[in-house]
Amino acid sequence: MAKRTGADFIAADVHRTLRSKIITLELRPGTRLVEDEISANLKVGRTPVREALLRLQGEGLVSRDRGWIVQWTEPSSVPMVFESRAAIEGYATRVAALRITGPEVRELQKLVSEMDRADQPRSQLNACNRAFHRKIVAISGNSLFIEMHERTQFHYWNLRLPVVFTKEQTDLANEQHKEILAALAAGDADAAEGAARKHIESTFTIVREALEGL
Repeated sequence: MAKRTGADFIAADVHRTLRSKIITLELRPGTRLVEDEISANLKVGRTPVREALLRLQGEGLVSRDRGWIVQWTEPSSVPMVFESRAAIEGYATRVAALRITGPEVRELQKLVSEMDRADQPRSQLNACNRAFHRKIVAISGNSLFIEMHERTQFHYWNLRLPVVFTKEQTDLANEQHKEILAALAAGDADAAEGAARKHIESTFTIVREALEGL
């Protein structure tokens, strides 16, 4: 095995920094990434920046279009995104049901209650939705689940053609959140995984039908 150099560690740090900014939407899809600006901001040379960008390109987070750009998620990728969500979130929810604590149940309940508010702005509703799913995966205690979940969430929330749910669809989604929460609170791993997969499959149907109608 080749020994890692100081340059390798710098490139890894740059990659980690840029990846975090992209995943958390600090750098939005369509944002131009200029190597010289990144080098200046992070006080590193251009070589580790270029290596980091190439690694992000391999992960599907950036692309090259007359320069580097934060990638959008194309509608054609929707099946892949939901297959990944079902696999990762489904099993993570199963594991979470075996590890969840009382305080964590109450934290999830607050998010579900917040999503039930009729006067909820769409932006706040989406934020609560993301927090709900992210929290469940975190409860699993598996850092690889967390990392993979971040990537699927990035692609889901950054569709080039965003899908807006109707009130009825939003209400149904939150009823499914309650089913997931009930199974987690009961420590029922089978029911928790089943409810999570049902919710993801239902969301996939809504998104697919919306995109087909465009």
